[in-house]
Amino acid sequence: MDESNKEQFPDDWQAFTEVIGSLLKGWYEQRPIHIVSPLKLSIDGKAMGLDNLYRMIHQDPDRGFAFVRSYFERIFEGDSVGATLIPFAVARHRIMPRIQPESIFDGVDRQSIAHLPWVNGTVIVFVLDMPEMTVSVSTEQMVRWGIGPEDLEEIARQNLGSYAPDLQVQVIASHDGGRAALLSLKDGYDAARLLLSKLHERLAKELRGDFYVATPARDVFIALSYGPEPFIDRVRARIARDYSRLPYPITSDFFIVTRDGVAGTAKAA
Repeated sequence: MDESNKEQFPDDWQAFTEVIGSLLKGWYEQRPIHIVSPLKLSIDGKAMGLDNLYRMIHQDPDRGFAFVRSYFERIFEGDSVGATLIPFAVARHRIMPRIQPESIFDGVDRQSIAHLPWVNGTVIVFVLDMPEMTVSVSTEQMVRWGIGPEDLEEIARQNLGSYAPDLQVQVIASHDGGRAALLSLKDGYDAARLLLSKLHERLAKELRGDFYVATPARDVFIALSYGPEPFIDRVRARIARDYSRLPYPITSDFFIVTRDGVAGTAKAA
């Protein structure tokens, strides 16, 4: 396949999946690779979704082949690291939280991933933040450490708070009186900062009290005032677009942040 051709990654899901499968079979001849369905492969007997890769490539098609290479290299390297028992004393300061949609369990055994259910149809999962990648914390790893998901959550929130303690936000005032605070560190934890214990304390003054937070994808965090309604409607429309197109989508629903904690606005909540 000619990697200089920028049109090698079609919009059609099935055709896209076939292109990715063909590339991987050429690069990793020893691995059994099969197409399961549009945007889903089986690699080494494990189902692997291509949704995020599809969104990444169509955000920047010129770098498509580079995305595919690095995406799978990190996955395979992460699998190798994840299979290694890392001592808790070493892992403790690398444990970080992420917010994920419940749909992550559509292709992964729910019992195999350390997690806690949360609001708006999401769960809190945990990763080890390594120099070149992040590795999911498995239930097996957690059990070997002799701790539970609540312990992981406490550690992860503490680490998140110290990861970039000087939280810099851009506050924007709308012409109709609405206010938004944007956070964009692009370090893989923008949305996860919804879990910061001092988030309300940090933003309540700028947003005039309790506020909403939108996390349509992993690298998007928008806090916004409760009104006015036209402002909320405009932001909601933007969030819906981001949720439908960005890699690592989370939810199009808003979260409510108060002094007492975070609640969801989804009907299920």
